[in-house]
Amino acid sequence: MTVMTEELKPAMQGYIPAVLATCSKDGEPNATIVSQVVWVDDEHVALSFQFFNKTIRNVRENPYASVLITHPSTLECWSLDLRYDHSETEGPLFDAMDMQLQAIASMTGMADVFKLKASDVYFVEAVTHRGRYFEPLPEGGS
Repeated sequence: MTVMTEELKPAMQGYIPAVLATCSKDGEPNATIVSQVVWVDDEHVALSFQFFNKTIRNVRENPYASVLITHPSTLECWSLDLRYDHSETEGPLFDAMDMQLQAIASMTGMADVFKLKASDVYFVEAVTHRGRYFEPLPEGGS
């Protein structure tokens, strides 16, 4: 059983967009940016389902996916190997994700574009630390 640790939570705050990779049943890969990766519990995350038709089609055909998350302060990265579990279109998880998405949309001037269709819940099958893909800026900024 894979259990996520607390050190992953800051990487799920959305400061650095996550990248979700899926694959169709025929083996065609697809990658997209995800607005939200939400910690549900030690074994599950939820991803926002907004308008990723190809991604959703892939996940319904082949329930396995991978998401890359990045800690905003340390720039450490982790990949989460996921298996689709279910979608929620109402309730506390959906409401919290919808409110967060609306905040993101208003800050980016895309309030009319971003609309949460569902909170897709995934079982986390594995967590792999990938190190740093970027180096932090030196003290003082530039």
